[in-house]
Formats: sequence, structure tokens, C-alpha cells
Amino acid sequence: MGQSDTSPLAKSRASVGAPVLVPNLYLDSGRIVELVSDRFEPVLDDAGKNVDPFEVADRLAAKYQRFCVVDLEGLRRNRAQLEYLQELSRSGELWVDAGVRTGDQVIDVLVTGARRAVLSTSYLLSPKELRRAWRLSTEVLFAVETEGRVVRPRGNDWDGQPAAEAVANARSVGIVDVILRGHGSPIDWPLVRQLAEGGTLWVGGDGESALRSRLPSSGAVGGFFDPPRAFLVGAEERP
Repeated sequence: MGQSDTSPLAKSRASVGAPVLVPNLYLDSGRIVELVSDRFEPVLDDAGKNVDPFEVADRLAAKYQRFCVVDLEGLRRNRAQLEYLQELSRSGELWVDAGVRTGDQVIDVLVTGARRAVLSTSYLLSPKELRRAWRLSTEVLFAVETEGRVVRPRGNDWDGQPAAEAVANARSVGIVDVILRGHGSPIDWPLVRQLAEGGTLWVGGDGESALRSRLPSSGAVGGFFDPPRAFLVGAEERP
């Protein structure tokens, strides 16, 4: 299990070769939020009301086919918003980053209808749990959260590891899709090119236009980005 990438997405990448863009959608207590000056604030429409998360999900799915819900309740409190995730999965291909701590929690995410579950060095407790998650489902991606070229310290077994070592360890488990995500710094494109030579690599931490420009020459198969507020409120659809 997990020795080769045979998913429909992988076959699409192999045949087309175009990078895949995955927009993030931040969900907090059933509301869509955005990061403003290091804080998450509700996204409001012109009338001052919370935007409808299901309408936003429909727009994202229509334009990008797939989208990734970042479940802030899961990240902060280890309580994924499973009912909302189940409804959002009806809009299109749903990927979920819910702060999974243990391998068993992967199933909780996937039974909502999500196609992929994102695990990360920031929340998953140990490499042992990564192996357990991979045994339960190959529909996972593993995010290596970095500061510079080392893993961002979060008080777990990955602290202090070079990013390249953490990526190699994940691949040794069998993980096919690895994400390199920086915090507070630009994407290290030379590192991306280096790591992409060893297997499937995604990136996160840049805008859509920058990703479209840099991904084709980087070797990475795709990237995650935060869509602009205008898209979230539907302003881009107005004449």
C-alpha cells in the first residue's frame, strides 16, 4: 500500500503536466474567515452579514474543481466541524486540514466525504501516528511546516529536523504527496526544486499569481493559496 501514485489526480498530472492550484477556505464555528493582521476575522458581505460558506464552496469548486477547508476548530481545539465538512463535500472535491493529532482521526475526516486529508508536523503527534494514518488510508497529504529550512518547532518529534530530512522520512513511510509550507517567509524555491526531484511535492505560502508563475519550473505538482476577499464575497462575479 502507498508504493505508487495511482490516483486519478496523479494520472491527470502525468498526462497534462499542469500544476494544480488548491484554494484554502478557512472555517471557524461555521463561518468563513480570513487572516487580517495575524488574526482571523469573519468575511462579511456588502450588507455586513457572514458570507454563506456553501455558496463560497460552490464558487471555489466551479473554478478550481477542488478546495481545501482549513478547519480552525480542529486546529485549535481538536474538534473538527464534521457536520459542516459533510455538507461542504457536496460542493466539489473537498480536501481537509483539521489538525489531525492521531492516525485514527484521519477516518473521521474522510467519512465526511472529503477526498483527501492533510496531516502536518504542527499537529500530528509523532511519525508513529503518520505511519498509522497511512495504513488506514492512502488519501492523505503530509505538510512539513517550516521556518527557514528547518521544521517549525511545535513540541513534537519533528522539532529541529531539517525540512529535507522530514520530507525524506515521510516518503520512507510511503506518503506520496508531501507539502512544503513556510510561515512568515517566502517560498524557498531552490529547496522546492531540490525536494521535488525525490517525489511528489506541493507548496503553500504564496498567492495564486505567484504560484502560476513559479510552479511550472519548480518541479512541484501544485500549490495551496488563499483566494482574495473579492472572490469570497462574490464580487468577481458582478458586472
